[in-house]
Amino acid sequence: MTEIGIIAVGGYNEMGKNMTGIRIDNDIIVLDMGLQLDRVQIHEDVEIDKMHSLDLIKMGAIPDDTVMKEVGGTVKAIVCTHGHLDHIGAIPKLAHRYKAPIIATPYTAELVKHEIEDEQRFRVTNEVVPLKIGGVYNLTPDVQIEFIRIQHSIVDSAYAAIHTPDGVVLYASDFKLDRTPTLGEPPDFPRLRKLGKEGVRAMITESTNSGLSGKTPSEQIAKDLVRDVLLGTEETESGVIITTFSSHVARINAIIQAAGEMDRIPVLLGRSMERYLTIARNMNYIKFPGNLEIYGSRNAVDKALKRISQDGKKKYLPIITGHQGEPDSILTRIANGETQFKVDPGDKVIFSANAIPNPMTLANRYALETKLKMAGARIYENVHVSGHASREDHWELLRMVNPDQVIPSHGNMTMHSSYVELAEDAGYVFGDTVHIMRNGEEMLL
Repeated sequence: MTEIGIIAVGGYNEMGKNMTGIRIDNDIIVLDMGLQLDRVQIHEDVEIDKMHSLDLIKMGAIPDDTVMKEVGGTVKAIVCTHGHLDHIGAIPKLAHRYKAPIIATPYTAELVKHEIEDEQRFRVTNEVVPLKIGGVYNLTPDVQIEFIRIQHSIVDSAYAAIHTPDGVVLYASDFKLDRTPTLGEPPDFPRLRKLGKEGVRAMITESTNSGLSGKTPSEQIAKDLVRDVLLGTEETESGVIITTFSSHVARINAIIQAAGEMDRIPVLLGRSMERYLTIARNMNYIKFPGNLEIYGSRNAVDKALKRISQDGKKKYLPIITGHQGEPDSILTRIANGETQFKVDPGDKVIFSANAIPNPMTLANRYALETKLKMAGARIYENVHVSGHASREDHWELLRMVNPDQVIPSHGNMTMHSSYVELAEDAGYVFGDTVHIMRNGEEMLL
């Protein structure tokens, strides 16, 4: 009989710094290695590449992986399910401690390589292995890692199915059950149903929006919302700027298409915009129109903003960073009057993102919106659809996969509790077949 242990390293006490270990006898697979974005004043345009991992652990910014020493066994692989920083951002700080390859979907693998290149404190020499969705990686003669297609707010997202001699452990983190995605294909429901029929020993799944009733709308809805709002700004010849997650390639693609209909030149501004979108274009996830402009460095961004201002705002659609009101992001610098692009009365500012509900972010976002309103901007909030599953999506997945045991992750106690209630509705028993874990614990299946 194989001994299987689930090790909660990070993301079980909070939303962020995700890291889970699956121990199969003495072989360990690490799933994700992420940052806790609100513990350092960090966002998509700030680096922490010069900081030491121990300082970051102390700050609660990256997972405390010292638990791995106590568990026993050897880490044989680090598996990344998608490219968000709360899932890959700690790789430059922690991966060098393990003699193990980093296995990731192709787009995620490119982002991981860039994270490693930026690192200035540690030398990370782990091999980065791209594994296509639907592909299988043979870790040992008895253990395989399979990527199953899913949809989320970043391209090339996957579930990781760990095949062991005693059944499958399914790691089903960040996802939405989007049947009409605007990029890529719908989730691989036939494969998930087949796994469910064959038997899944345990499923580890995000609990982030498990307390939100109903189903998360498709990204197609967000595309229509964005188009409707952007085309609705054309009644006056005012400036229009839009901000969204740099990593949300599908959303930015929808914005670029709307810019074409508006007869405006799309201008992507910000270092993270440049990184995520250039990689997506080079890997053929999206095509750029011939007139698109993209600038990453602060100097190039400031020059572009000055030119947009001089040429006439109505010719351009700047797509910029700063939707959370992050200090030093482009939108915050514009609001603070630190660029030559000034907000005039009647200019439209569109937030194609929700405000992340933690006190620091909400305070930053409130300050940003207040400054923009004082300058006379018209604000369009929450032109957005979540990338996370809601309650009925979780119900659907649970019934489809029908795991013997289920463990919520990627959330705080409130989110986990909502998930447990849902699982109880589906016949699971708290403490017997549905479990709440805390960082630092190992559970034997």
